[in-house]
Amino acid sequence: MEYRQLMAPDREEFDFRSEGQDWLVSWFPPVHPYPDGKPHGSSAICFTPEGQIVLVRSDDEKWEFPGGRPEICENLRATLDREVLEEACAIVEDATLLGFAKSVCIRGHEEGLTLVRSLWSAAVSLQPWEPCDEKTYRRLVHADEVLGEMKISGGILRMYLRWLHEAKDER
Repeated sequence: MEYRQLMAPDREEFDFRSEGQDWLVSWFPPVHPYPDGKPHGSSAICFTPEGQIVLVRSDDEKWEFPGGRPEICENLRATLDREVLEEACAIVEDATLLGFAKSVCIRGHEEGLTLVRSLWSAAVSLQPWEPCDEKTYRRLVHADEVLGEMKISGGILRMYLRWLHEAKDER
């Protein structure tokens, strides 16, 4: 099956399990109004000038794209810039909002909670690696290696396929 057939279409829900909870996640295009829900930060597929993608992780966690939650009065782009600098020691030179991931908890201790995260493509310049408490490793990979390194499966894989597709089209 071609990967395009697996990509998440707009607003279609896919189930996934995370930390003992069941969620429905859907892709929303980058248009106003943003999807309803609690703002849950910004994450980016970060490209180096050589076209490699930046991944980060903590000691026992899986590799992931840099990103995180907003601080008080911080907009989506400011969250992105700060989180990429903190987690990946990289400066966002240019960024494009590609869409949103809307996640609804349908079973678990956060049942009923709706989270919305902005998803970006970013051109970054790497700074010297100075691991912080949050992320202790940084790795550069080629686009065709990303999903294998991240070990993503199930419904969330469909979201990541869409995100990667949108990011490659943007670059």
